[in-house]
Amino acid sequence: MPPAPDYLNPKVPAGLSRVLMPLVEAAAGSLEGYGFLIDSPDEIEVEIVRWPAQGWRPVDEDSGNEGGTTEGVFVSEWRGDVLYGSNEAVGGHYILGYAVEPERADESHTRPPERLLMWHANYHPDGGQLFFPLDNRPFVVPLALPGDDVQPSDFVCFCFDGTRGLYIHPNIWHDGVFTLSGRQRFFDRQGAVHARVSVDFPREFQCLLEAGLTS
Repeated sequence: MPPAPDYLNPKVPAGLSRVLMPLVEAAAGSLEGYGFLIDSPDEIEVEIVRWPAQGWRPVDEDSGNEGGTTEGVFVSEWRGDVLYGSNEAVGGHYILGYAVEPERADESHTRPPERLLMWHANYHPDGGQLFFPLDNRPFVVPLALPGDDVQPSDFVCFCFDGTRGLYIHPNIWHDGVFTLSGRQRFFDRQGAVHARVSVDFPREFQCLLEAGLTS
């Protein structure tokens, strides 16, 4: 079994190819199958998935989905060429991506990034997740539909204007919410079990996923 990703020290190798993600405006039609736009965190109940049966006997219908949800503030912040994330709901701290090849990344400047290079994604089999912007600014969210045989080319980078939030269904591949510059806060609510299934693009596919941030 591979070890869990080291989110603050991913050790991304040099010389990787890039797979471009299409940029798509987040709308009811484009988000179909992934989730939907929300106008308030309280308008949606996060889906919780019942614990799977281990054999032919089913899990009792009044059990197995009682873990509930957890919530907090998700912060997305560019420090120079490195995009950091922190998720208060689950105590998570991450490097979400880069603006240049990771080996060239410089955190000492304040220039806005021109692109996003993403090294990792995951999904939560235990429940859905919502993100709602606390700062009214645009952001992007790369997503892919369910399936453990996911490929880099399956990812779409959805663009949000900052006035509405996002709810994603269980099993949707994602890696948080990405601000376009500076620091941005989001309200996050998700399944409390917080099971993760991960894909590491450099090690599995020898690539990084790329999306332009200036168009």
